[in-house]
Amino acid sequence: MYTLLLTCRASFSYFCPAMIDQQTIDRIMDAANIVDVVSEFVTLRRRGVNFVGLCPFHTDKTPSFYVSPAKNICKCFSCGEGGTVVHFIMKHEQLAYPDALRYLAKKYNIEIPERALSDQEKQQQDDRQSMLIINTWAQQYFSSNLLEHEEGRIIGLAYFRERGFREDIIRKFRLGYCLDRRDALYQEAIRKGYQHTFLEKTGLISVYEDGSIHDRFRARIIFPIHTLSGKVVAFGGRTLLKDGKIAKYVNSPESELYHKSNELYGLFFARQAITRADRCYLVEGYTDVISMHQAGIENVVASSGTSLTQGQIRLIRRFTSNITILYDGDPAGIKAAFRGIDMLLEEGLNVKVLLLPDGEDPDSFARQHNASAFIDFITRNETDFIRFKTRLLLDQAGNDPLQRTTLITDILRSIAVIPDNIARSVYLRECSAILEVDERILLNEINKIRLSSKHSQISPTPPVEANHHAPSLATEGASSLQTNPATANFEPFEKALVRYIIRYGNHELYNYSSENTIEKVSLSVTQYIRHELEADDLTFHTPLYQIIFEEALAHDKTEGFDPSRYFLSYPNDTISRLAAELLSDKYSLSKVHFRFREEETEADKLPLLVPKDIFALKNAHIEHRRKQVLTLLKDAQVLNDHHRVTELFDQLTELDKFKGYINKGLGERIILKM
Repeated sequence: MYTLLLTCRASFSYFCPAMIDQQTIDRIMDAANIVDVVSEFVTLRRRGVNFVGLCPFHTDKTPSFYVSPAKNICKCFSCGEGGTVVHFIMKHEQLAYPDALRYLAKKYNIEIPERALSDQEKQQQDDRQSMLIINTWAQQYFSSNLLEHEEGRIIGLAYFRERGFREDIIRKFRLGYCLDRRDALYQEAIRKGYQHTFLEKTGLISVYEDGSIHDRFRARIIFPIHTLSGKVVAFGGRTLLKDGKIAKYVNSPESELYHKSNELYGLFFARQAITRADRCYLVEGYTDVISMHQAGIENVVASSGTSLTQGQIRLIRRFTSNITILYDGDPAGIKAAFRGIDMLLEEGLNVKVLLLPDGEDPDSFARQHNASAFIDFITRNETDFIRFKTRLLLDQAGNDPLQRTTLITDILRSIAVIPDNIARSVYLRECSAILEVDERILLNEINKIRLSSKHSQISPTPPVEANHHAPSLATEGASSLQTNPATANFEPFEKALVRYIIRYGNHELYNYSSENTIEKVSLSVTQYIRHELEADDLTFHTPLYQIIFEEALAHDKTEGFDPSRYFLSYPNDTISRLAAELLSDKYSLSKVHFRFREEETEADKLPLLVPKDIFALKNAHIEHRRKQVLTLLKDAQVLNDHHRVTELFDQLTELDKFKGYINKGLGERIILKM
């Protein structure tokens, strides 16, 4: 858990705007009025204490986008988008967190002081900036060659025109050409004052052992590769020579700027279209993307001929959960891509597959059809991946029983990684019908696959000796209550407690007189949750929630600490967005409702609600451990291991006893309402 927490913290630091100090972030958050900002993009009307309008992030026919001026947050109760004013600008303008802060700072005339950098940081920043400047210059150089140089026009531009690309599309994607000379780019770059070191670091030149220098992309048409924010970080070059000894494509090498596994070609041009359509089309090559754009289909990206990576999948998930993969009909290529598609399923994406007619690829098909005809073809012919894979492998296996057994296992492995229980159940039922195999048999196999993939072996828990005294779960019961976080879902229960921490963390909840003194001791909501978790040796299994919990504890006794405000302006997008979600309320009662009676708020009921949800979390741990023991018990009974059966029955008895103590403790707990 500790290692996972450190990893999570490290990933947060990557997204955290280190150059903007917390004091400045607070000033921006205080100044930015969310109603004013949202009103620039959405027509709002007042509804009670809130404002409501049509959501800008999905096709909204009835107003579902609520803005709370009191909390300075927004929320769509249809598609779920929302957050603070910073999150709104990030989503609407497709900006990174620090850039959204700068957008708001500029709007409200707030100066952002940059902190002093260390010498090493300055050097790293300078090197990165120098590489970006050189790549920008190189892109302009390549484009100029293509459009203005005689060789570029005769060879490169003629090729693009032969492919049917219009000049506006060529300029949009900033396509180019590298001259057929050994070091033309290098000589021009040196003449312009660019340093040899950065030309080599970006991979624009190759330096050989004998000291000779060659342009990496010599005699190739050029496809610049942009980041999500539009910066050129790499290039792809395609040769037009029909020489089998020369690689058809050459790409920029990995560098401080460019990590191939974290980039998708065309995403910079597609991001807004993907958001509007709530769907991403995935193709293989550069020209597939360009041709589809020219046909009017802009929500398309390319994996650039590589297998999908987690980094690329996370990029897609930032904009949509729906993806359609377009194939050119080559069965070998499709089977090679199965692993990447399984990764998409594992991330919870809804994956569909479109098989284009024989001899067609997305590039050629897009050149023959306009947007409406292409999209109509996709709509009529796309199918979800599990059905597609089942039918494809079934056709290949024929009536061979051994091949059918292998394909069934392969298909079940794909179904097993789907995180949604309902979707997994639907696919299982369909596969049972298609494969003509009993659904219960398939379900049993999937459960085995999921169990083995999550943990290779559930370590048996030693039996707990009988004790006539009420045990403490933190002592005798600890071994039985401990669970493997990879095999359980405690997230909903932990989220409920985190919600109390963010909303009411510093509220005084529980007071009592100490045994050794007449002075009263009080516990805040956060302190009380810590006390209850520590009593049973529990912690948050969700790393994000653990970080919030630790942050709240660290500041709980700070005078004037407001957890809601603190986490809303937290310098990490994930945490601040979660805080906004947990602070969102769709409706608020009007003043008329309370004219003749006193308002009863959630804060008034905390002494009952917080212990109840703590109990729910503890109960979830016990129930999960019971399921583990029952699974082991079933195996032991099959093996006729009578000694092991007895041990496991004893453990079940102890777990039931613990559950009884928790129920009894909850009923007897006295909390004095302040």
